[in-house]
Amino acid sequence: MATEVTRQRIPPTDEIPIVAPGQSLKTVTEKIADIVLRLKTPLSWFFGFTVGFLLLQGLLVAIMMLLFKGIGVWGVNMPVGWGFDIINFVWWIGIGHAGTLISAILFLFRQQWRMSINRAAEAMTLFAVACALLYPFFHTGRPWLALYWLLPYPNAMGMWPQFRSPLIWDVFAVSTYGTVSALFWFTGLIPDLATLRDRATKRVPKFIYGVLSFGWRGSAIHWRRYEIAYMLLAGLSTPLVLSVHTVVSFDFAVSLLPGWHATIFPPYFVAGAIFSGFAMVLTLLIPLRAIYGLQSYITARHLDVMAKVMLATGWIVFYGYLMEAFVAWYSGVQYERFVIWNRMTGPYWWAFWALILCNGLVPQLLWIRKVRYTPVILFAISIVVNIGMWLERYVIIVTSLHRDFLPSSWGMYSGTMWDWSFYLGTIGLFLTLFYLFIRVLPMISIFEMRTLVPGGQAKAHSE
Repeated sequence: MATEVTRQRIPPTDEIPIVAPGQSLKTVTEKIADIVLRLKTPLSWFFGFTVGFLLLQGLLVAIMMLLFKGIGVWGVNMPVGWGFDIINFVWWIGIGHAGTLISAILFLFRQQWRMSINRAAEAMTLFAVACALLYPFFHTGRPWLALYWLLPYPNAMGMWPQFRSPLIWDVFAVSTYGTVSALFWFTGLIPDLATLRDRATKRVPKFIYGVLSFGWRGSAIHWRRYEIAYMLLAGLSTPLVLSVHTVVSFDFAVSLLPGWHATIFPPYFVAGAIFSGFAMVLTLLIPLRAIYGLQSYITARHLDVMAKVMLATGWIVFYGYLMEAFVAWYSGVQYERFVIWNRMTGPYWWAFWALILCNGLVPQLLWIRKVRYTPVILFAISIVVNIGMWLERYVIIVTSLHRDFLPSSWGMYSGTMWDWSFYLGTIGLFLTLFYLFIRVLPMISIFEMRTLVPGGQAKAHSE
């Protein structure tokens, strides 16, 4: 008898629930809280934490070498005065954008699917900003002396920093972004910290969570004050999503260097930041979803929507690449044309075409619904996008600098062992902080997930 082969139907996104059926207020609270409160930690957590911690030790060694010998241990030279330092600073700042976008903008637009991923994305933002700030801090050579000049107050000679410099704007933008993101993240944690306080059985965790929860009792006045504060912080965070990477793009766009002074840079950088940020969210949450069995809370709907955001922002980024080439040709300026042609065919052609492959071609697989619903493939694409966004910064900075107006000033650039140690070390710092976060704090918002359980909207606030 012939057997009939039927294709498995993939339902539309709107038909997939945000929380899997069969969940209750009790199961939601127990599942998320027990990840933190249970005594037995998965071996996979120890493996990931160990990898991150070992890389972090490499960062400490690289910092010691830098402080003893100076930034000459890096590969920066003339004419490439900017290297891994600014490349990785921009890369980390971009990764930090998705957290605030998911938490603030999607909150204001009442997108309920954000509730499963906003807590981890917010933590990712803070850790990425911490990694980014290491670069300008240590790039000054002797930060205990030179950092003084970056801060917006007069020095002993009665002089102010140069406020026309976008590097000073970075200080304002990134510090404000980090501060507001930290307040936003902690404010959202308060109800969940009270839940952990009430469920903890040991005295030390109970005391710590009790102090951090600020005496939260879930009363009507507590919820009212919480909602007002959270709404205000969301409103403050929303313009920061657009302004921070716009200001970072001004480091390049306000210069007169061919390949940099382009008006398309601000929106192009913001789209790239959201693109790389969502890629990092998927890179982190897909393995955690499998390790901790969170498929009922981070469902296929979340993967599908995040993949669509990546596809949309990826097209904006790819459009930016095309416009860079078109404007250089249309301008009629030989130097602009040379920079673009040198990117495509010069010594760093491999980086440019790898960038086009990673950020332009591979994301087109996300048009296929089955790809968006397959975690393994989606995880691989997110890794490729993260690599591609790093290559984008590498191409923009190095290929615009390594061949000056005079051929006698041309030179090549490559990162040294200490450049790579510092970069991999910041990845280790990021992983270490993130693994500590998922061990001691709920990676998913408990009280927000309770509101998604059928009939749980009122009960979640009353309990």
